[in-house]
Amino acid sequence: MKPQVVFVLGGPGAGKGTQCAKIVENYGYTHLSAGDLLREERNRKGSEAGQLIDHYIKEGKIVPVEITIGLLSTAMDKTMKEDENKIRFLIDGFPRNEDNLQGWTKVMDDKADVKFVLFFNCSNEVCINRCLERGKSSGRTDDNKESLEKRIQTYLQSTRPIIDLYEKQGKVRMINASRSVDEVFADVKLIFDKEC
Repeated sequence: MKPQVVFVLGGPGAGKGTQCAKIVENYGYTHLSAGDLLREERNRKGSEAGQLIDHYIKEGKIVPVEITIGLLSTAMDKTMKEDENKIRFLIDGFPRNEDNLQGWTKVMDDKADVKFVLFFNCSNEVCINRCLERGKSSGRTDDNKESLEKRIQTYLQSTRPIIDLYEKQGKVRMINASRSVDEVFADVKLIFDKEC
């Protein structure tokens, strides 16, 4: 069985991680966060890729696609080896740009089925405020005003066009993510009850 993938996209602080946790709890998906996988690799002692990842993250830039896809593919394989029934994945924060999308298409197109893109649409102001609030306790080095400005710009220039591309294919399910966690999840449930 091929992995069934839902890409989860939205600006920094749009609530992707929070909503993914609820989807995992209610629908049995496996949540893979591209950012978390990169941060883990970055902190792994002796990782050659880790130093490179560190540089990109500090600059608010997007890590080269080969690294990210390698980490995602390995994580999916590991999950399916441990439990062959676990074939449904939420991939959070990927693809972030044209290069990511082309890399995915080249490497993963015949290995996984992308069902749809779950897009958490949220104003930049709400995203920034949520991240600054999260930064007080998250320990993330990129939850500060300077990094956030760069991350929002990267998102607008690089990720929004990917969402628009999937939109043209009829694969985007958009949710207004500026509301409360429960209001947002009520809309998520409507989508997953219908699609899955």
